Amino acid sequence: MKEYLYKLEMKTRDYECDIQGVVNNANYIHYLEATRHEWLVSTGISFRKWHEEGIETMVSEINIKYKASLHGQEEFISCLNLHRDGPRFIFDQDIYRKSDMRLCVSAQVSTICVIDGRVTRGDEVLPYLGKFLENA
Repeated sequence: MKEYLYKLEMKTRDYECDIQGVVNNANYIHYLEATRHEWLVSTGISFRKWHEEGIETMVSEINIKYKASLHGQEEFISCLNLHRDGPRFIFDQDIYRKSDMRLCVSAQVSTICVIDGRVTRGDEVLPYLGKFLENA
């Protein structure tokens, strides 16, 4: 496993599985989002505070590569790194099955910052995220 800014251990739930007995593809998006939110909370960053300041951050694009399936009641590790590309803050996220450390999902999640309904360069969140950026 490569180095990551943040790792979160989770466990799949039986109801997330499809008729084939594997976690339905849409649930991985929830795992990725939960990881980003838990990471932000762990650093003291609050979406609510940003919202109250008029700063909205949102996902603009998700690219997921499914490598191996998770099944019900399996433990996994969801990991992330962060970098910036112009106005986008990009989360490089991977999910590993804990039992054999097999890579199950690799994703890039692009986020943007919006102020007063307009996309910005994202400088408003840089004071919060800058110290976590690769090569910052």
